[in-house]
Amino acid sequence: MKLNPRILQLVAMAALSLYLVVGVAPPAQAMHIMEGFLPVGWAVFWWIVSLPFFILGLRSLARIARENPELKLLLALAGAFSFVLSALKIPSVTGSCSHPTGTGLGAVLFGPSVMTVLGSLVLIFQAVLLAHGGLTTLGANVFSMAIVGPWVAYGVYRLFANSDKQKLAVFLAAALGGLVTYIVTSIQLALAFPAASGGFVAAFVKFAGIFALTQIPLAISEGLLTVLVWNWLQSYATDELQTLKVLKTGA
Repeated sequence: MKLNPRILQLVAMAALSLYLVVGVAPPAQAMHIMEGFLPVGWAVFWWIVSLPFFILGLRSLARIARENPELKLLLALAGAFSFVLSALKIPSVTGSCSHPTGTGLGAVLFGPSVMTVLGSLVLIFQAVLLAHGGLTTLGANVFSMAIVGPWVAYGVYRLFANSDKQKLAVFLAAALGGLVTYIVTSIQLALAFPAASGGFVAAFVKFAGIFALTQIPLAISEGLLTVLVWNWLQSYATDELQTLKVLKTGA
């Protein structure tokens, strides 16, 4: 049986991504809110808020896999892309670290609900395999990175995609989707740990200001990298993009 060259390239990319993260990744300094960091009440709250989005995402993912089984490899690629980017940690001035999220690509391709599931799986694997994030704080991390980020990315893409600047739409979706993740994380931390002087607002300004030092350049870099992957998909996954109705001639 002769395999499609595009399928072989997708598999090779996924295998290389897994090796780069699991085989050579340094010990994690969690930027996802780390295990046990949130008070129990807030940890439970974010679990409750995130769970309905995850359930809806499962239904969307199951429908895509059932109606278009040829898209399963592209789904895996979107998940692997998010896994690799969000595992590339850059030390932050807090002693923690910042990283891209990689959720914008999947949100553009499959919609935000599907990316909620893929992003949640990414966060689970990172917490278990890389000690990056945590299980008790999974609900909070899912809400910021796998719910709000993809919805913002999808909304931004849809806003600009109707123009003839599709690549600009992809760039803005990935960059702003990643950036807003850290804004939401700052809100979550400020709610859980308001400042003694100034309360929530002062705490939010502190957390957001710290994240901005690394996250703004990271968001720009993520947008550019996502456009490069988008160009690759246009060349080697044309049929899949046409099935998803996201491919525009001359974009």
